[in-house]
Amino acid sequence: MVKDHKESSLPLLSINSLQVSVESNIILKDFSLSVSEGEVHVIMGPNGSGKSTLSHVLAGKDGYNIIDGKIDFNGEDLLSLTPEERACKGMFLGFQYPVEIPGVPSGTFLKEAVNSVRKYRGEAEYDAMQFLSLIKDVCKTMDISDQMLRRPLNVGFSGGEKKRHEILQMALLEPSLAILDETDSGLDIDALRTVANGINGLLAPNRSVILITHYQRMLEYIKPDFIHILYEGKIVLTGGMELVETLEKDGYAGLELDSAKKK
Repeated sequence: MVKDHKESSLPLLSINSLQVSVESNIILKDFSLSVSEGEVHVIMGPNGSGKSTLSHVLAGKDGYNIIDGKIDFNGEDLLSLTPEERACKGMFLGFQYPVEIPGVPSGTFLKEAVNSVRKYRGEAEYDAMQFLSLIKDVCKTMDISDQMLRRPLNVGFSGGEKKRHEILQMALLEPSLAILDETDSGLDIDALRTVANGINGLLAPNRSVILITHYQRMLEYIKPDFIHILYEGKIVLTGGMELVETLEKDGYAGLELDSAKKK
């Protein structure tokens, strides 16, 4: 069941009547979603329904045309912010396929990312020793070795290593909103558990997660407040684990999405 909505929670992300096109094809149509502090929202839907488009628009990726609608993040117009500003203000995007950056050690990348955010917020940057102490403590909980931190970012990493490294980055940045686009894709059971534990470790009353996924298995470890079904560019159903149970049993046909869209 869906957990009780917290009346005192503050609005963190508000998306109203969003329409987005890619190369003249409208992908998101009248899309609306509200995420309050401390909530976990899961977005599921058939291929091509607009899930990844949503994550890319929120992160500020090029190539997406905002036709109509409004997005507020922590009281600000998100669409007026650059991707760097969005990250510094507390938004994090976990990629379905984390990028490789040859020649840049993973540890160096993480230090620069954390210090960039701290500098933007007017906080003192970590020196090498301070950051080393911080990252060692976090790595212990993420099953990440010092050797991985010395390797070029994601180069030669397995799928599980890439996802663990990404969750490590999220844990270090401590975002107020994490958008995780199919983070569970390609993970074996041990890596899935490690990644899920990392996500659960981030959860706090002032932090929220939007988890985009195709699979129920991640939800065995992360308990959502809301599950949304995205279909043909808009949310047509919102509920709890009963939606996932129907999906596992009867697929999307069991949810009668065309009928739900007309309501």
